Amino acid sequence: MSTLTEVAHTLVSNGRGILAADESIGTMSSRLESVGVEPTEENRRVYRELIVTTPKLSDSVSGIILADETLRQKLSNGQTFPEALADIGVLAGIKVDTGAKPLAGAPNEKVTEGLDGLRERVGEYRRLGATFAKWRAVFTIGAGLPTNRAVRANAHALARYAGLCQEGGLVPIVEPEVLMDGGHSLAQCQQVTRAVLRSLFDELALMQVDFDSMILKPNMVVAGADSSERPAVAEVAQATVDALRETVPPSVPGIAFLSGGQSPEVATSHLGAMQNLDPLPWELTYSFGRALVGPALETWRGNHGKWGAAQRALSERAVANAAARAESKG
Repeated sequence: MSTLTEVAHTLVSNGRGILAADESIGTMSSRLESVGVEPTEENRRVYRELIVTTPKLSDSVSGIILADETLRQKLSNGQTFPEALADIGVLAGIKVDTGAKPLAGAPNEKVTEGLDGLRERVGEYRRLGATFAKWRAVFTIGAGLPTNRAVRANAHALARYAGLCQEGGLVPIVEPEVLMDGGHSLAQCQQVTRAVLRSLFDELALMQVDFDSMILKPNMVVAGADSSERPAVAEVAQATVDALRETVPPSVPGIAFLSGGQSPEVATSHLGAMQNLDPLPWELTYSFGRALVGPALETWRGNHGKWGAAQRALSERAVANAAARAESKG
């Protein structure tokens, strides 16, 4: 059995990244409806089967984060999703939080819940074949936001989650997302991202989380979606790496960026530009959801005749991101 450190390094090594297919039932149903597909349990299962059976996916993807529903389902051939992934050399992960809810006394801010019963759920997920987990916290930039209350509450929850995962045998992916929503500048995003990461690693250290057995999944430092500022790709890459240098311990094996609403092409460009900067102590990779599978969903639209074309669309995005990781100076 691999150690947690070995699993963590596997997730970010060999030029591969992590695919996020962990949308909640509600979110996945909405995405199916948006392309004209009835949001049934079977259609959600079929769509996820399309993803995990994509030819040569393991060349570019090291792990797939699944939802609770999917972890318990089976493919058409009778295999469970973790069994099918193990056969192709891809690790199965599981989202363990139960969503972001309003934070008491903090209007317009949220705290992610799901700690109750987590120790028992981690044990069950291990028995079902999961090797790593994910917990997402969200932070909004605005007038006086995020508050210190929201930053500390979410950092504390992330640290408790990470500790429970390591205790139970799962590698935690720790996801603090500074949202792209709003009109903030690149500099404001960098300031907030830096503050969130500092608080997070303080809490992780307090909970005695092993940094070498976890993966960080942060946002890239970008201007807000409604901002008139349009930073160049190189500016985003530099601002992101600078924030990470100041806050992330070198013992963390890897940083797997979320796309955070960026287009597939833009997210890939930013990832590639970071590889051109001075050598860093961690692997820089991707843990994209929509930026990987969005084109596949748009192509498939519930039409089995489009199955192969949809898988090719997914493969193209995965290969492009793996190629971005391989970029080097000169």
